[in-house]
Amino acid sequence: MTDFTRRSLLSGTAASAMGALASFRLSPVWAAAPTAGKQAPGFYRYKIGDIEVTVVTDGVIRGKLLDNFVTNVPTEEVKAALAAAHLDRNIFSNTFTPIIVNTGDKIVLIDTGVGEAGFKQTNGTAGQFMTNLAAAGMKAEDIDTVIISHYHGDHVNGLLKADNALAFPNAEILVPAVEHQYWMDDGEMSRAPKGRIEGLFQNNRRVFSGEVLKRLRAYEWNKEVVPGITAIGTPGHTPGHSSHIVSSGTAMVYVQADVTHVPYLFVRNPGWHAFYDQDPIMAEATRRKVYDMLSTENMIVQGFHNPFPAHAYVERTATGYREVPVNWSATL
Repeated sequence: MTDFTRRSLLSGTAASAMGALASFRLSPVWAAAPTAGKQAPGFYRYKIGDIEVTVVTDGVIRGKLLDNFVTNVPTEEVKAALAAAHLDRNIFSNTFTPIIVNTGDKIVLIDTGVGEAGFKQTNGTAGQFMTNLAAAGMKAEDIDTVIISHYHGDHVNGLLKADNALAFPNAEILVPAVEHQYWMDDGEMSRAPKGRIEGLFQNNRRVFSGEVLKRLRAYEWNKEVVPGITAIGTPGHTPGHSSHIVSSGTAMVYVQADVTHVPYLFVRNPGWHAFYDQDPIMAEATRRKVYDMLSTENMIVQGFHNPFPAHAYVERTATGYREVPVNWSATL
């Protein structure tokens, strides 16, 4: 029996390399090819019945893992979970994944990414949506409707260009009624704790003003937002956080926004409380309810912070759930 070990494989590789070097000793010298230095355009398409979904990456922001990233478990447990997912245990990579839904009648964008200003702030690692949208053969002017799930910057800032002009000039902007009411309430703003929540109020008052406000329409839960897309209340992450079910015939996909954040932490550990969950107890209850349903119904979930192209099935485990990415398809 052949014994395949790391040492034998490496020694075999070294021997092969030496043999190859000897055989090419008299070959002409080839010029070194320059490296590309950037990733290919990030978009991917799949069908839900007659509806075409285009997943468009907005990029990634990477940074040192914060000590309070998960508020109810030791940081070492979070680092161990990152390592178990074969990731750097000290770095958190936050990916952003809006989707375009072509219903046949409407071109609908669900959530926006960090926007043009975010592209500049991150030196292009995030805020890539417009570039990748163009690579997918679409323009901002093609968008008929923008649906917002909740009022965090990575979901709403892309409504505006860096100069605060409308990013999607022909689009109606649909927002959750509960969410909009909360962030526009002066009393709630006056009671907001200093720091992150205070900053969110300020940012949302900036974004949801002027031309954006003129195009805005609030939607209710458990109703169709546009034909083929139904809003579902999934509060906890924010007071009016909303998910959406895209359906055509018997086919459907659950567009969860931030019911969970990155799956290798919060799907596999649904009891973990992320520091950005505004009501962590409610967020956990929502997460478990949604993921029980997804696993029971065998329904595909589209996650905003899942690894691209960010859609998967869900299975129960002894401690929570696990995501099973949908097989990549080269054709529609």
